Amino acid sequence: MAYKILITGANGQLGYELKKILSLNSSYELYFTDVDSLDISDFNAVNDFIKNLKIDFIINAAAYTAVDKAELEKDKAEKVNVAAVKNLSICAKNYNSKMIHISTDYVFDGNKSFPYNETDETHPLGYYGYSKLLGEREMIAIAPKGVIIRTSWLYSTHGINFVKTIINKASMDNQNLQVVYDQVGTPTYARDLANCINLLIQNFDLDDLEIFHFSNEGVASWYDFAHAILKISKIDKNITPIETQQIKQLAERPKYSVMSKNKIKSALNINIPHWCDSLIDMINNLNK
Repeated sequence: MAYKILITGANGQLGYELKKILSLNSSYELYFTDVDSLDISDFNAVNDFIKNLKIDFIINAAAYTAVDKAELEKDKAEKVNVAAVKNLSICAKNYNSKMIHISTDYVFDGNKSFPYNETDETHPLGYYGYSKLLGEREMIAIAPKGVIIRTSWLYSTHGINFVKTIINKASMDNQNLQVVYDQVGTPTYARDLANCINLLIQNFDLDDLEIFHFSNEGVASWYDFAHAILKISKIDKNITPIETQQIKQLAERPKYSVMSKNKIKSALNINIPHWCDSLIDMINNLNK
């Protein structure tokens, strides 16, 4: 199918991977935007863009993701994570565009000890998660045909992320690596999420709005994740496991944010790679 697709947040990790994946399909007419080319917090700008170009799909990969800074910059977080989602949702509804919006595992408080389902009660601990939840609620209230995808611990060869930070710090002789072991979730390679979004576009037959969870398979603490990064990168560096309470952070994080992927696996009939396998793939790409 030939689709006109708007991708917001194109300069971010997911936007970068979407560009690589979606550009392989010659039937797609792609519009990659970031704040410098389309301010999605400006309703008139969004309305004109979607109306004039007759956009079929909106993929909202734009987000304010600075978890600690969000406690101090609530207006900035709301502008991108709430107001912009409302604008896109209204225009998607008005012009019959389908919308795929990316949300986060941080809408949960982490008090469970087994994977979160899409129907589980939300209770964010910090303002970043709260603003993302408010964005979800705006989209649900407006109800365009679309999908909310909650993901977690996203990384890519592009941009700043945990994988690249650990590799960079481990390369410095004077850096003592300390990583928390009491926060558990699932790392997600942005390329795997981009592949999933591409499948959603090709198999989109939803009449209503749905929420899906997507991350890689498996479970890890940040310490486990860091340990795997160094092992795969063949970097000989000790990491000290520490408790969350030993570091100063403005925002509280969920202790457990593993999400069940059963719903999206069933809907798209897909197998999702284990996080270790995807991490190997990413680091190999990083070293090319």
